[in-house]
Amino acid sequence: MKNNQINMTEGAIFSKLMSFSVPLILTGLLQLLFNAADTVVVGRFAGDNSLAAVGATNALVNLLVNLFVGLSIGANVVAANFYGAGQKERLEKTVHTAMLLSLYSGIALTVIGVVGAKQILLLMQAPKEVLELSTLYLQIYFGGIIATMLFNFGSALLRAKGDTKRPLYILLTAGFINVILNLIFVICFGMGVAGVGFATVISQSFAAVFIIVILLREEDEFRLSLKELAVDREIFIKIVKIGVPAGVQGIIFSFSNIIIQSSVNTFGAVTIAGNSAAQSIEGFVYVAMNCCAQGTLTFTSQNIGAGKIDRVKKMAVQAELLEFLLGLILGNLVVFFGRSILRIYSENPAVIEAGMTRLKIICTIYFMCGVMDCFANIIRGMGYSLVPMLITLTAVCGSRIIWLFTVFRIPRFHSCSTIYLSYPISWMIAILCLLISLVSIFRKDFRQNQTTCNG
Repeated sequence: MKNNQINMTEGAIFSKLMSFSVPLILTGLLQLLFNAADTVVVGRFAGDNSLAAVGATNALVNLLVNLFVGLSIGANVVAANFYGAGQKERLEKTVHTAMLLSLYSGIALTVIGVVGAKQILLLMQAPKEVLELSTLYLQIYFGGIIATMLFNFGSALLRAKGDTKRPLYILLTAGFINVILNLIFVICFGMGVAGVGFATVISQSFAAVFIIVILLREEDEFRLSLKELAVDREIFIKIVKIGVPAGVQGIIFSFSNIIIQSSVNTFGAVTIAGNSAAQSIEGFVYVAMNCCAQGTLTFTSQNIGAGKIDRVKKMAVQAELLEFLLGLILGNLVVFFGRSILRIYSENPAVIEAGMTRLKIICTIYFMCGVMDCFANIIRGMGYSLVPMLITLTAVCGSRIIWLFTVFRIPRFHSCSTIYLSYPISWMIAILCLLISLVSIFRKDFRQNQTTCNG
């Protein structure tokens, strides 16, 4: 393990997985901590309407960004595959194709986000009292989205060779810049949601510049040369085959969450604010689980490239156990200390109670979400990216929509608690479907290996 690389095709499985995941978890937690600082500053110094305005945009941001983040996942899988297989020339082409795709992705998102922000928020039934503030925040956010895309793709490439430490250092610095600018723009200059938006864009631009500088100075196949930036057709198709289903899966998740957010929006600004604060808190639990799941993605991709499927099977058992314990412990800690933490976001008792309603239902069994993500990433890392997408479409998005348009419509069950119950129900269905799919894939690969050996 030198030069910031982790070769996951050899050595102890759990230690390699932890060496990769721990810096990634810290990166995610720090990023969420700084994002939470945005929410706290807005809630404390700009009021509940401003807090609700930022919170009302979360599902929409995820919807628009997830397709292109999916492409970065595709780049990660393809690069890790070539890295594990030792195919240096194809790895170099992957780096340059991916970074050019990140630029194109950022441009597309800028146009969509800036031009369509208000109309999409209207479709989401955003309350009139927060509509203009939410629109302003989105337009500023998407005005600087190119930097976010460059960082996402660049860090995805570094993760392909096991490097999760340098993105951690970059985000740590960028996060501090974000918090300082929040305090200056919101408290000193009274800029409200606009200040939060500009602080985010500036800090993300810093992160993008540094990730590009790192890639430009790499001394191996991951080195970026601006002169060699080009889209290789074969590599592009590989990235798309894995990345588009992963992105569509993210969009499907976000679409179902937008429907949920739209349902929450009908209960008014106080409920939206409580929901937003609770989402921010539970995000800390989710990121810990999801970063472990990202570790399984890179681990699987490297070992499939090296032809070591037995290591993938052993890793799957260890990773799922880790996901279960992380989610169970962290989720219930959040519920236990929920009111005290929510009070950091807002002192309004009604907002705190609205937040606790969500935390009690979702975080108590949040480990199910981590288990689901882990199964999905193992399948995706094996090259079957379409399977998690289809399961997400039917088991997650489908079940949530059906729930909201049936049970939630019954007057007796027309409450936020009913809305939030759609999460664990969809997780249970998805886990069962993913487990059956993974077992089938392992058996299929086993039969293929047996046929090859007998032949």
